[in-house]
Amino acid sequence: MTFKRPYSAGLTALAVGLFAATAAYAEPTVNKGDNAWMLTSTVLVLLMTIPGLALFYGGLVRSKNMLSVLMQVFYTVCIVIILWALYGYSLAFTGGSDFIGGFSKAFLIGVTTDSKAATFSVDANITELVYVCFQMTFAAITPALIVGAFAERMKFSAVALFIPLWVTLIYFPIAHMVWYWAGPDAISDAVKALAAAGDAAAKTAAQAKLDEVNADAGWVFKKGAIDFAGGTVVHINAGIAGLVGALLIGKRTGYGKDLMAPHSLTMSMIGASLLWVGWFGFNAGSNLEANGGAALAMTNSFVATAAAALSWMFAEWIIKGHPSVLGAISGAVAGLVAVTPAAGYSGPMGAIVLGLVVGVVCLFFCTVIKNALGYDDSLDVFGVHCIGGIVGALGTGILVNPALGGAGIMDYTTGKIADYDFAAQMISQTWGVCTTLVWSGVGSAIIYKVVDVIVGLRATVEVEREGLDITEHTERAYNM
Repeated sequence: MTFKRPYSAGLTALAVGLFAATAAYAEPTVNKGDNAWMLTSTVLVLLMTIPGLALFYGGLVRSKNMLSVLMQVFYTVCIVIILWALYGYSLAFTGGSDFIGGFSKAFLIGVTTDSKAATFSVDANITELVYVCFQMTFAAITPALIVGAFAERMKFSAVALFIPLWVTLIYFPIAHMVWYWAGPDAISDAVKALAAAGDAAAKTAAQAKLDEVNADAGWVFKKGAIDFAGGTVVHINAGIAGLVGALLIGKRTGYGKDLMAPHSLTMSMIGASLLWVGWFGFNAGSNLEANGGAALAMTNSFVATAAAALSWMFAEWIIKGHPSVLGAISGAVAGLVAVTPAAGYSGPMGAIVLGLVVGVVCLFFCTVIKNALGYDDSLDVFGVHCIGGIVGALGTGILVNPALGGAGIMDYTTGKIADYDFAAQMISQTWGVCTTLVWSGVGSAIIYKVVDVIVGLRATVEVEREGLDITEHTERAYNM
């Protein structure tokens, strides 16, 4: 099968402004194989978060805070799922403006077992409810990633308020800006109508319709930025929000003086492994079709991750004189982060190079830069997710080049892979990175301040010293 990507496809979801089919367009068909793959991918992405991310994060904190991290991640998944069904899907994936959608599908109005969502092939749709659930898991894991930045010191009441505000005001708009577009069916129909127009007036009307369809997309998407599975929407978005939170909340009591080693690297190893397994739903699932594109994304998710784990491990071995399990699994996560935006665009050799680069870069930021600046990002959300996401987003602009083994970018108005322009694509990628950094960075700072005024952000010193498990939840992770 020919691997196709929409022009300026901000992906993952890429999908889509996914409209359920209307009489204005030819009735597309639902591919049962694609549907089955997307059902599987959706469950895999949930596996990434619970138990994957929860165990990865939980093992990295001290035992007295293990349950607090698990609770924060689990709560995040639950509250975001409800908000996504109520209004999140509508705000992210319906038309409205360049920056946010509307409420035409609030409460999932019009989303039925018969409605359809576009993929990347003309006349090949999936069931819209499947797409709703797939994107729901992306919305759930993104704010859950932020939890690691302020672990061990933020009150649960603050988390409970921060998460719904953040996902509503930050995630939904970013997802719309990067991933919303009219879909290949709408563009194809408009192009066919233009070709069939018989006189000047008809051509003018048809051209206006094509322009309207192309304009029905998010701000970053129209800038030409490509993001296959969430380098900007998920990782840079969560990473910069985490850094802002770590700075505003302040360092953990005793940071730099007391031992704050991970209480169970065994748990973290299990969690990281589950993340890698689930990430195939994240990346290969973002292709939305069970074809060669999904196979490419899967291959890249294997090789980039392995390369980054080895890169971090050997760099640490050279610098510190020993390889560590924590370094290897941190490198693997960094590789997964970096390959996320590139998974369906890069060739496998390019993905290996990307993994080798990001392992070293993230190690540098999680050690040298973090120590130099002195901030307490508990579980290195910024150093791994934001920095890894930036490396991946910019690297995608390079590796998509067919001359380097990349898949190129499909232009649906011509039905061909668009000519690659390095300068133009890197400018587009920079638009995506900077828009996310500014929107999430500034917006998150405001939300943290609002939450601080309403319920207060930080636990007291006494509560923090005793541990959030017993003081916030009256439970212990281990009774022995």
